[in-house]
Amino acid sequence: MNLNDVRRDWTKLGTEDPLWAVLVQPGKRGGRWDVEEFLATGRTDVEETSGQLRRLGLPTRWERVLDFGCGAGRLSQALAPHADEVVGVDIAPPMLETARQLDRSAGNIRFVLNDAPDLSQFPDGHFDLVYSTLVLQHLPRPAIDNYLAEFLRVLRPGGIAVVGLPTELARTAKGFIWQVVPFRLISWAQRHLLKYPAPMKMTVVPHADMVELMDAHGGDIVGQWRDLPYSEDWVCTRYAVRRA
Repeated sequence: MNLNDVRRDWTKLGTEDPLWAVLVQPGKRGGRWDVEEFLATGRTDVEETSGQLRRLGLPTRWERVLDFGCGAGRLSQALAPHADEVVGVDIAPPMLETARQLDRSAGNIRFVLNDAPDLSQFPDGHFDLVYSTLVLQHLPRPAIDNYLAEFLRVLRPGGIAVVGLPTELARTAKGFIWQVVPFRLISWAQRHLLKYPAPMKMTVVPHADMVELMDAHGGDIVGQWRDLPYSEDWVCTRYAVRRA
């Protein structure tokens, strides 16, 4: 799987069922997400993270924020009251179109296509905060590593990256399947048995790998906590990483 595959699949997901694709929850498939309920989950996410950052003695107000993998803008809108400007980037044009349609901010969000394997459209030190959760897990591992390095590059010195990642598989039936079954078979099952519009990859990044990656690119993990329970089949960790 490469980024062209990711772009193709998420363009299809963004066209057919964008809110469910962003936040897969029982009973919400087929356009059944209520928009207000959907956006409220973003506010819960940002409020929880802001509380963790506050406990770490870190800022909870920023000048410029990057929401990486913004999808339908769920987190971009939640971040907007805390920032002068939020830039939401995504690989799928239909997701960005949905985000623009749902935008209820005060006009301080820009939604931008980023289908490159990097963030080269942004200069070094451009953001105070990079925020990304429920995104990197859907990418192949080389792309994850590269984007994590890019997060640190586009942060100003002292800036914070908030990154949510699955760090291990849970001991559930689904977790076991993901551990032993090749993705090509899972992809087939998602499309033909579960009738997904397109497959969704899940990639685990072990904690030890995250530590090594951050060390290699000038990032200091200043906090970590168990992520919000979006799924019981993966153990997910939320990291706060400061650029040295």
